Amino acid sequence: MKIHHLNCGSLCPRGGRLFGGAGGPWAVAPMCCHCLLIEGEDGFILVDSGLGVEDVADPKRLGGLFTTLVRPRLEVAETALRQVADLGFRIDDVRHIVPTHLDLDHAGGFADFPAATVHVYADELRAARAPMWRERLRYRPAQLDSVANWAPVEAGGDDWFGFKAVRAMPGTQDDVLLVPLPGHSRGHCGVAVRTASGWLLHCGDAYFHHAEVAAGGGAAPIGIRAFESLVNVDKPARVANQQRLRELAERHGDEVRLISSHDPAELLACRG
Repeated sequence: MKIHHLNCGSLCPRGGRLFGGAGGPWAVAPMCCHCLLIEGEDGFILVDSGLGVEDVADPKRLGGLFTTLVRPRLEVAETALRQVADLGFRIDDVRHIVPTHLDLDHAGGFADFPAATVHVYADELRAARAPMWRERLRYRPAQLDSVANWAPVEAGGDDWFGFKAVRAMPGTQDDVLLVPLPGHSRGHCGVAVRTASGWLLHCGDAYFHHAEVAAGGGAAPIGIRAFESLVNVDKPARVANQQRLRELAERHGDEVRLISSHDPAELLACRG
């Protein structure tokens, strides 16, 4: 399968070196919304959808806290919709969307592909439909209510490099798996894609900086670590899953490549 690496929303929080950028705390620390466009056997597949056209047109859909702190660039050129068209494909070619989770910076593009089926881990959909008080800002009804075709995926028991996994799209020919990695959100998952050269695991927000899963260990900049702790729903689970991902990289780095949603260095390396 051919995979296109898209940035579906540049994020420009301040923080400088504290968030992995350069300069003092008021300097911008660029981040991305790393999404995948997969040319599958049964239609094109989006892994995450980033920010959508309607989010760009009406930033109030994202909430004032997000737009103030995260400072998204909000350009139509960076939406998945426009990038699919710029690659020469039709919007209807995208038949499936597989989100790592349903946070607002991952689900904004759902509305731009109304014919697509959204294959989401059932635990995450349940969380979005009945959020606890601290989850209400992360799930945006204006984004999620646009989906006509939900395909919730219940937990499975298949083993994938020591992780539980389940096929994201049963009945299709494409090897795309949901790998539960809860912690950041209740139903957060990685999305594993089999390619000609091995597996690619999109870890979503299970980590934010490549140092966190580097073979031999490492630490993200202090601002990123603080942000991860602020937005996670289950810190012990998130930390444990980061450790498991680090062990996966150490033991199977020749078979599995790990990427995350918001690390611009990883996006650049994939495009290179």
